Amino acid sequence: MKNQIKFLAFLLVISFITTTWVFWYFEQGENPLIIGFFDVVWWWVVTSTTVGYGDIFPITVAGRLAGIVAIIIGIYTYTNVITLTADFVKERMDRHKLGTEQVTAKNHVVICEYTAFADELLQVIKDYPELAKRDVVVVSDLVGINPYPQFYFVRGVPISPVALAQANIQEADYIFVFSNARFQEPDLKTLHTVSRIRKLNSRALLFVEMHKAQSEFIKYLSGSTVVLKSQDLLASVLRHEPFDLTQFFSTSDNASSLPPSEEMLPAS
Repeated sequence: MKNQIKFLAFLLVISFITTTWVFWYFEQGENPLIIGFFDVVWWWVVTSTTVGYGDIFPITVAGRLAGIVAIIIGIYTYTNVITLTADFVKERMDRHKLGTEQVTAKNHVVICEYTAFADELLQVIKDYPELAKRDVVVVSDLVGINPYPQFYFVRGVPISPVALAQANIQEADYIFVFSNARFQEPDLKTLHTVSRIRKLNSRALLFVEMHKAQSEFIKYLSGSTVVLKSQDLLASVLRHEPFDLTQFFSTSDNASSLPPSEEMLPAS
């Protein structure tokens, strides 16, 4: 796009220099409408944009030829400028929709993997003031477009350092990692993702969904980490109950976050 803009700007400069010189040289003294060079500049602007006010027009053959050149270059240049502008705006909008934009939010919430349980969390996040006032980023390759336009979206595998950096995870305050059941050993994949996250952010409060809450590898989790049991999450859904985080966050605007549950691992 930069090269296209440079080329279009070059065309306009060439059009301005050549046509105004020709117009000034041949029309000055012949055309009573031309008093000063500013009149020529005004003629070029009106002609190249095809506005055609008619207040200044050429009367010599050379002046008319200069007008033709100014019109042709103007039509080509300005239509391309409009097209490039529209493409730029669309690209910016698509980046948010397709998950390709760099997230610059800080102290935000990051949700890794867009699963059914992740969606349950997104439905109730507004009920917890401590989370609702923060930007939310969903990192997943399970969907192709942003499932919720009001949130940020990064399309990528959460274990990827590139995707995590795009989500600006090092600046996040709260991180949720949900299990991806597509893998034969989802807990191993989840813990691997957590280890990558902790390399980038050791201070955030981390919520981790585990199928086997008593896994021998849980002891290796560092920092403030909460284990969410898949069975408990599923039971909550089957009971048609909302995602419950009242152990960790207050639902009152005036109350502070509640103390963590016994399942929270102490910081290393």
